[in-house]
Amino acid sequence: MDNSSLDPNLAGQLQKLQQKYAAMGQDLSSYLDGLLYADYLTYWDYIHLDTLLSLQNPKTQFPDEKVFIIYHQITELYFNLVLWELEQIAEKENLQETFFVERLDRINRYFELLENSFTVMVDGMEKEQFLKFRMSLLPASGFQSAQYRVIEICCTDMINLVSRDNRESFQEYSDLEQQVEHLYWRSGATELASGKKTLTLQQFEEKYLKKFKETGMRYRAKNLRKIYLQFFPESEPVKKRLRQLDQLANVLWPLAHLKSAARYLKLDPEDIKATGGTNWQKYLPPRFQRIQFFPELWTASETEEWGKAGVLKAIGN
Repeated sequence: MDNSSLDPNLAGQLQKLQQKYAAMGQDLSSYLDGLLYADYLTYWDYIHLDTLLSLQNPKTQFPDEKVFIIYHQITELYFNLVLWELEQIAEKENLQETFFVERLDRINRYFELLENSFTVMVDGMEKEQFLKFRMSLLPASGFQSAQYRVIEICCTDMINLVSRDNRESFQEYSDLEQQVEHLYWRSGATELASGKKTLTLQQFEEKYLKKFKETGMRYRAKNLRKIYLQFFPESEPVKKRLRQLDQLANVLWPLAHLKSAARYLKLDPEDIKATGGTNWQKYLPPRFQRIQFFPELWTASETEEWGKAGVLKAIGN
């Protein structure tokens, strides 16, 4: 068969491939031989299905522990998607509003799916099973989700993640190391009685604190808030989506956790401690922390009432 008998589109594609590989000093013919010998790609190999389904290793014989594991794995995969979108925004050259808005829509969609799916945790496990198998997980805790902490750092300036009690003593451009020492979530992982760092927090900081500091430096000039203020400060479509993200990440997502904690850990006369000893009663309610990625987008009254109505509804007060 000569070239004249080839489909013109195929001939054109072969020419482009030849140019591509020639530019890299490679022989196209060798790559085509490899394609001839290669097996067809299957769905299960492409997504590594067998490996994926082998990653659930319960520590007990309680059936609902598998629900617990898989849901947390799903959550981390969604977090990874959020981080992928944030990285694309931060590294995009000649960032346009359309691209920015589209990526914000993706991020918000992931958070909406996460928030709406939390009934898997709230209603999808028997309380009796959970209260038993949870004891085999000590001192591990969902508090130790490093990806979520990185998401926060990529969304806003570090000063906005400093605990409410310490925020006013720092300036926006003060030493990042000092700000990291007072991040709001660190106070949530303290022993309820003594106020000392829990083992959960000690392990978490040992593994990830350096990464958090490095991420803070990397995104200091290109987190979502900085990008918004620099390029799109008057854009109503951008403001709308950033407000939505603030609500999803800093009100609805914590409230979903609060509802789960109230379902499984709230007892009279004394609440059950979380597996990592975390202060979930004070750590999870948004109205206590008042974390906002984009504080300039909220009025003083909105900030004062941050998450209050949702908390009361979630815990049934």
